[in-house]
Amino acid sequence: MAIDSDGAGSAPAAALRWVALIGRTTLGMATEVGAITHFASRGLYAAVTPRWFPRQILRQLAAIGFLSLPVVGLTAWFTGAALALNIYSGGDRLNAEQFMPQVVALGITRELGPVLAALMLAGRVSAAIASEIGAMRATEQIDAMVTLSTDPFRYLIGPRLLAAIIALPLLTLVADIIGIAGGWQVGIHLLGISPATYIINTTTFLSAWDVESGLVKAAVFGFIVGLMGCYHGMNATGGARGVGRATTQAVVSAAILILAADYLLTTLFTRL
Repeated sequence: MAIDSDGAGSAPAAALRWVALIGRTTLGMATEVGAITHFASRGLYAAVTPRWFPRQILRQLAAIGFLSLPVVGLTAWFTGAALALNIYSGGDRLNAEQFMPQVVALGITRELGPVLAALMLAGRVSAAIASEIGAMRATEQIDAMVTLSTDPFRYLIGPRLLAAIIALPLLTLVADIIGIAGGWQVGIHLLGISPATYIINTTTFLSAWDVESGLVKAAVFGFIVGLMGCYHGMNATGGARGVGRATTQAVVSAAILILAADYLLTTLFTRL
């Protein structure tokens, strides 16, 4: 009887523990989503309303945009070149290799250009922002700013969000051009396609919306990149170890949100 009673008593207890775990996880996720939403609204408000700090905005534009050009350009070129080879090889099985220039252009402008540029910035920019702001938090520089009546959201968060929103569409436009050029070089030098034919097929097939939809995605991705870096940096605790943890969290969360947002935006755009 003791064994039966123990067994009967352990099952409800185990079920309650699972329910409590699910409840804690759900509440924790809801709290985190609410905190990020509140932080994002404050940061976006600070970015689009005065008072602005032009020197800070220009500094961040240079750091986020100009200094990211090499890595984004190289990524776009190799992606366009590899995409051209794979599409040509796959199309050859269906006698449809002549459509390679159109598919490369469409894939680069609508999907791969904005997504890969954003992922490169997530690794480079989100980590840099999180480490910079996290170090300022650890050394109490942000508390000193508040003491001197300087709003950290206007001086630190707003310029970074605004710069990321502006810079990533520009980087995506460059990535589109370089990616298509990579496919063009592979097409004419390795696959024997006429340069004029490649250019004509690309320009006549692409529509303005193909490029514009990618740029809209890039603006959203830029906001995510800046937001995750700022959020995790501002909430870094525990000294140097906490700053390192915030940097990792910023990169991972930015990458996941970029891919999730890409799916949602693609679904929306295909229904328009």
